[in-house]
Amino acid sequence: MQRERWPTRLTFLFAAVTSAIGLGAVWRFPYLTYKYGGGAFLLPYLIALVVAGIPLLILEFALGQKLQKGAVDAFASIRKRFSFIGWLALFVGFIIIAYYAVVMGWSIIYFFASAGLQWGDDPKSYFFNNVLQISDSIGNVSKLVAALFIALAVCWVMIYFSVWKGTKSVSKVVNFTTPFALILFLIMLVRAVTLQGSSAGIVFYLKPDFAALLDAEVWVAAFSQIFFQLSVGFGVMVAYASFNDKKEDVSRNSVIVGVATVVFTILAGFIIFGTLGFMAQAQNVPIEKVVVSGPGLAYVVFPQALSLMPLAPLFSMLFFLILVTIAYDSAFSLVEAINIAVMDKVKIKREIIALVVCIVGFLAGIIFTTNAGLYFLDVIDHFVNSYTLIAVGILECIAVGWILGADKLRDYVNKVSEIKIGKWWEYSIKYIIPVVLSFAVIIQLMQELKAPYENYPQWAIWLGWASVIVPFIVAFLIPQKAVKKATK
Repeated sequence: MQRERWPTRLTFLFAAVTSAIGLGAVWRFPYLTYKYGGGAFLLPYLIALVVAGIPLLILEFALGQKLQKGAVDAFASIRKRFSFIGWLALFVGFIIIAYYAVVMGWSIIYFFASAGLQWGDDPKSYFFNNVLQISDSIGNVSKLVAALFIALAVCWVMIYFSVWKGTKSVSKVVNFTTPFALILFLIMLVRAVTLQGSSAGIVFYLKPDFAALLDAEVWVAAFSQIFFQLSVGFGVMVAYASFNDKKEDVSRNSVIVGVATVVFTILAGFIIFGTLGFMAQAQNVPIEKVVVSGPGLAYVVFPQALSLMPLAPLFSMLFFLILVTIAYDSAFSLVEAINIAVMDKVKIKREIIALVVCIVGFLAGIIFTTNAGLYFLDVIDHFVNSYTLIAVGILECIAVGWILGADKLRDYVNKVSEIKIGKWWEYSIKYIIPVVLSFAVIIQLMQELKAPYENYPQWAIWLGWASVIVPFIVAFLIPQKAVKKATK
């Protein structure tokens, strides 16, 4: 059976870039830049892009394209037992999409709420009490929040009809959403940087503190952000690249995707801090008083800032439409990676596989639509991103760098690419990336041992560790069974 193909190279690039640009570009990167030295943070961030980000993209693009297989079969081609790396990557993606779709649902709710600025003068109360209807603790799960449940169902219907026809449906979606999101983004960028007080916010965002460069934590944060941001470790880029012709230019595609994602992310910081600078001036408070990270930035602080703008409903709708679009593209890419891996294994219609994956994903996400959903989301997200996802990256580098042989994959890349990569790429895959990612895990684990994450009860911490350990066990057992059957 002939493998599907992207209709054009541009479509592939659209799919890869929109997969990489997630909500973290809006609510995580600007805050990290502010926290770790302002403009000085851009130096380790850009170094991390060159030393780790683009090399990992090259690894995943080359692996999928050369072998014409999804993540599971691609790693199994290196060594049969290594299929567990592919399964682990897909399990990580599945866990994340289970709650990511709920966050996408928040943005849909806010898009409609923007028409009347329904959060009024108290966006914090609106988010926590009206939208989330949050309980007082993770142990207090008393009801489903109807609006969140409906929004989650809508999100999964959208995801299904994006992936049910494979590259045909995905291509149609990304060929529309990418330029559409870009237009919305540029409108918001122009609006943000022309607001009164925006320049003070942007200066606050980019003002360099070069002393921060002497702090090892800053460099680990930069490498970790690049790793999280480029959608490596989920099996997505391996799967997407498997639909390219074997002669497609790997290194150029990797550079384009990496640079485009980083440029978008840095400019997103201009939107965030330009708007926060305007808000700080309007309220006559220091900018640091309004800077936060995570969901609170997008769903509490930003609605308040948008309410102060001229034409507030319009720009609120534009902002949350951007969030819906970038969340949507990232979400269905994770599902498509799972679909491709299953299709490589069983002869079942793609539509049926996609339907089953989407139904299971919807059911897995229901816990996050309860009144304690935000707590569960916080715990699971923390442990999966801090440990499992990074473990996948380390294992990928070991499998390719030390078992397959980084030199072999580099030879293939140089054979099909105009931009040739040197021995530095091998050193990055074999040494630099595994060491830096291992260091990130050690730092996080040391913090974990000092005090429970966010002072959650012990059973919640064990739930977080279960989200790390269980995927490892299941991913390891699947290839073990396959190997035993193959040797009988």
